[in-house]
Amino acid sequence: MGAWLIAALAGAATGVLSGFGVGGGTLLLIYMTAFAGVDQHMAQGINLLYFLPTAATALPSHIKNGYIDKRTALPAILAGLAGTAAAAWAATALDVGLLRRFFGGYLLYIGLRELFRKKQG
Repeated sequence: MGAWLIAALAGAATGVLSGFGVGGGTLLLIYMTAFAGVDQHMAQGINLLYFLPTAATALPSHIKNGYIDKRTALPAILAGLAGTAAAAWAATALDVGLLRRFFGGYLLYIGLRELFRKKQG
């Protein structure tokens, strides 16, 4: 029961972040691989499945408040579909250890970039 409760709390916390558009799925991946012992490939698949209902839940509110620019969204969606297909193919072909290193490097890069970024405006 304790493991189920922790997983539910992690899902709820990352759901809140996803609703804000902050990328809660990345945090969910970290939770699953670092704390829940889920294999990287499995965690990525779960994360993709997790994203569908959370995005569908948050999207109507963003549309209602006018936070979707359809002219910007369409090319981003099309490019994202192509990139996702290529990356999914590559990720499933990569060794788990190498995949974890790539993901860790990505997180370090983003973290350092945010840490040393100059304030806007």
